[in-house]
Amino acid sequence: MSREWTIVVPEGSPAGRCDRVLAELKRDELTRSGAAKLLREGLILVNGAPGRPSTVVSPGDVICRIKGAEPPPESASHRPAPHIPILFEDEHIIVVDKPAGISVHPGAGGPTLTMMGVLMKTRPQMAEVGEPERRGVVHRLDKDTTGVMLFAKTQPAHRGLSAQFKEHSIHRIYHALVRGVPGKDSGIIDAGLGRHPKDRKRISTAAVKTRTAVTHWKIMEVFGTLALLEITPETGRTHQIRAHLASVGLPIVGDQVYGRLKTAKDIKNPITAAVVKLLKRQALHAHLLGFSHPVSGRCHEFSSEPAADMAKALAVLRGKADSGAKK
Repeated sequence: MSREWTIVVPEGSPAGRCDRVLAELKRDELTRSGAAKLLREGLILVNGAPGRPSTVVSPGDVICRIKGAEPPPESASHRPAPHIPILFEDEHIIVVDKPAGISVHPGAGGPTLTMMGVLMKTRPQMAEVGEPERRGVVHRLDKDTTGVMLFAKTQPAHRGLSAQFKEHSIHRIYHALVRGVPGKDSGIIDAGLGRHPKDRKRISTAAVKTRTAVTHWKIMEVFGTLALLEITPETGRTHQIRAHLASVGLPIVGDQVYGRLKTAKDIKNPITAAVVKLLKRQALHAHLLGFSHPVSGRCHEFSSEPAADMAKALAVLRGKADSGAKK
């Protein structure tokens, strides 16, 4: 089986077709036709997105050979890269304010535009950090979740940050707008999580095999039948917050996987209906991230405000904006 690798097109190299450049850079392993075959099969990423034989690559571009997988839809690779606000950056780490609609790293059959690819385009040193499909990645946010996110730019930083996440010593606070109002001001959800017994794409507390998962929550504001919660997860399981809240009858507004979202026309309350129209994704925001710098040891804490759509939805609920619900 072909092994995985990552290369950076050297400075001084002429720009050219990806199949030709690959055949030159990997001349001991690949012919031009072999490189073209890998590219057509979607097994070569150029700056985080699937390349084609005709893709033009230039010095500094990052080319990765990944594990076999179904290639993502071609149209996704042509989307313009979103603006990603930088909250902090030094030689070892970068902290960003992740927008909605972009995955963290490539996945089988998933979107091709990724946070990893966007950041690697201007930071080629990340090409040697972490796993081939997850360069610089030390934690994840779901595609449509926004907020503070941390990446490693060097291998020592990657090791140090990965250890902190494994030890659950990273301080994280999320804000979630949920359907339903808890009967008390705060609480803890302590329920193991694993793959849903019938739907492998979902996470469930009813899984046969589960891993420990603990989520703390408290009410920030109440808006009729909706509530804004502050969430502090102890653990970092896949879809933990979304699955945990849904399991106790508090699904996140806009979550079409765990929330069984009703359409706006089915909702009688005009304000709630307006919020559902505004939010075309789950209303979940990574508000704060605190950690020790993996090299200097200095404590850092970064926060960000909700994205425009969630901010507007909250403004509607607070009566500070036109709900748009009147016909």
